[in-house]
Amino acid sequence: MDVGKIVSNSLKYPFRNIKKLPILFMLFVLVALIPIGMVLDNRYILICGFIAFFIFILFVPGYLFSMVRIGIHESAVFPSLTFGNTIYDSIRLWVLRMAYMIVPALVFFISLSTVGMSSLNMLYEFKIPSFILAFGMVLLLVLVVYIIFEVLLFFAKARLAYLDSLTEALKINRVLSDIRNIGIFNIIKWLIIMAILMIVVSVVSSWIIAIPYVGLLIYIGVVLPILESIGNYSLGLLYSNIARNSNDLSRIEKELNELNKLN
Repeated sequence: MDVGKIVSNSLKYPFRNIKKLPILFMLFVLVALIPIGMVLDNRYILICGFIAFFIFILFVPGYLFSMVRIGIHESAVFPSLTFGNTIYDSIRLWVLRMAYMIVPALVFFISLSTVGMSSLNMLYEFKIPSFILAFGMVLLLVLVVYIIFEVLLFFAKARLAYLDSLTEALKINRVLSDIRNIGIFNIIKWLIIMAILMIVVSVVSSWIIAIPYVGLLIYIGVVLPILESIGNYSLGLLYSNIARNSNDLSRIEKELNELNKLN
């Protein structure tokens, strides 16, 4: 499936499942209780918000992850909310994220400890241009490493959805192999189109957020879940070519084994 078709199908995906969209909206509204409580300065709403946020991090990652799995199988249905499986998937995704963020975190702390003191000395000595350059280089290095591992995490997530194995998803060499099989050019096109989509939605959403009282709630409870469903489903569709090729290879291998038995 080419990138254009992937994006087109992904944009249609949430609206093919209008009846199940409220489930996703309700899950995202949970996290909106915290900013609402802060705006209203109501500690009871804030307490409910923190409880709701805990529920959110247990259910939402796993539920969105189901959309990646559905995309890989090139289906168009919305996932059902099964409590045990959803929480289990959410926990595995948090473990996966923590594992892939170890290197960016190490780069950040090492860079900060290495350049931090010398940068402060530059600042004390009023060497402002040198300070800005050194600090900028650290931020750039950390940002580049973070983006690389965030992209790796995308496809580790897809690999987890396809193979249902956290161990396999943690194998960076296999994830890199998947990326090569999908094609760097296809991935770049997909990332650019997704980034443009996010920018357009962000510009439009700024008008929605400006609506008094309900703007923020609409953005968190409606706009964000639709965007997340599009992004996760499109990731599954992007990975589906690997899944299809693997299925073809498995079928061929099975047929060869059967022929060998006959001989």
